[in-house]
Amino acid sequence: MSFDVLEKLEAKIQTAVDTISLLQMEVDELKEQNGKLGDENQQLRQQQQAWQERLQALLGKIDQVEESV
Repeated sequence: MSFDVLEKLEAKIQTAVDTISLLQMEVDELKEQNGKLGDENQQLRQQQQAWQERLQALLGKIDQVEESV
């Protein structure tokens, strides 16, 4: 093999290594975002559950009023 071919191969390998490194950093960032969104999703589910419970309580009170009338 000539020196030129080895230099081109080295450049391509370095480009591949750089690309892999960037992709790994992007994966790490996406994992972090996913974790944050998972936490936010859990909070929203808890809020939704609280609203449903409040709504059920109000509907129960309405039913009681209707039954007493």
